[in-house]
Amino acid sequence: QAQLVESGGGLVQTGESLRLSCSVSSGTLDDYVIGWFRQAPGKEREAISCDSSGTGLLYYLDSVKGRFIASRDAAKNMAYLQMNSLKPDDTAVYSCAAKRRATVCSGSWRWYTYRGQGTQVTVSS
Repeated sequence: QAQLVESGGGLVQTGESLRLSCSVSSGTLDDYVIGWFRQAPGKEREAISCDSSGTGLLYYLDSVKGRFIASRDAAKNMAYLQMNSLKPDDTAVYSCAAKRRATVCSGSWRWYTYRGQGTQVTVSS
């Protein structure tokens, strides 16, 4: 049973950057599909990205393409979401999710077996 813990959120100003981290407590990171999601107040959760061995790295949100970069470090069992040129509309709780022994990606939060609690990102104007 893996546990995911996000960190790195905070309060920043428009145009600044943050790097979120997601630690995976067990297994080998290469065995997991990793997804990043966000949920703004009063809005539905959105899929940001998914990284799997079969499909590679996919980005679901047009609004973050070119600004957000998802990556992973298997040696540290960590996944990352580098967020650049942040905007007030990026304010949300950001979460990572993982599914073991899968080779395809999904933008569905429920599809993932393991889900983190999230970290708050607030971008001031």
